[in-house]
Amino acid sequence: MGHEPAGFEKPFVAGLLPRNDFATVTSPDMKLRKAVITAAGKNQRTLPLQSLVDRDGTSKTALAIIIEEALSAGIEEIGIVICPGDQAAYTAAAGGHAGRLRFIEQAEPLGYGHAVWCARDFTGDAPFLLLVGDHLYTSTQTSGCARQLVELASAGDCAVSAVQATHESKLPYYGAVGGRLVPGQPGLHEVSEVIEKPTPTEAEQKLVVPGLRAGHYLCFFGMHVLTPTVMNLLGQLVAASGGRGGVHLSAALAQLARRERYLAFEAHGRRYDLGAKYGLLTAQLALALGGHDRDEVLSGLVELLAQRTR
Repeated sequence: MGHEPAGFEKPFVAGLLPRNDFATVTSPDMKLRKAVITAAGKNQRTLPLQSLVDRDGTSKTALAIIIEEALSAGIEEIGIVICPGDQAAYTAAAGGHAGRLRFIEQAEPLGYGHAVWCARDFTGDAPFLLLVGDHLYTSTQTSGCARQLVELASAGDCAVSAVQATHESKLPYYGAVGGRLVPGQPGLHEVSEVIEKPTPTEAEQKLVVPGLRAGHYLCFFGMHVLTPTVMNLLGQLVAASGGRGGVHLSAALAQLARRERYLAFEAHGRRYDLGAKYGLLTAQLALALGGHDRDEVLSGLVELLAQRTR
């Protein structure tokens, strides 16, 4: 699927744990053609509809930018999980990309894992790229973050979650992973533990990763490549919940780590949570500083700062 992302070489992938070290042996075909974008959260559903100026200097909705992130990774079909009644707004926000979309309604807010599971008919028995509708990304490489992840999953023939070293003060907002470094592969980890929104004490006991700064843990980036096994595991969790909700993707991923080869990759880029305080502003600045109008934006910021210090 094209060139491997910087810092990644296939020979080391072949040297990971032997497949017979896992309880369940699978060999998924990791040719990715489908992506799922979740956008049904109560506090999330309007964020993908917001407009920003993209790196090319054109005004786009956050949804359009996320869709283009997926398309740049070679994705051909995109399913968007939405609240009932939101399809018209999302169709308009997608603009010229609307024809590539399939809308999937989450009838009840039963958890993020349930939202992903709602896309099971769309993904079928194929692996898929999973993105969240309220995050934007900037890459420090020529290839975008999604493309880095897709190429890594294809070469490694396994599920991969993008992660980012995150200060413990932000643990209440993210799922986090623990594991060990793959020899010779900086930033690539074999996942052994997944915890949804761990406390600092839990993280210190179970999620310490060698090489990270003190007080930092590997938290999810809002971007995964997942195998069909994940949908099966989510189905079991949904059934066990009895319609009460609280179905977390992290719980399925914790089980996945015990059944299949599952990696975490420190993507060469940054995530921007649009729902965080000043999230839209921060994302807009990141896009602007990485785009065609960088010098103009920097000049404006310098002038603004100068005025504030007078």
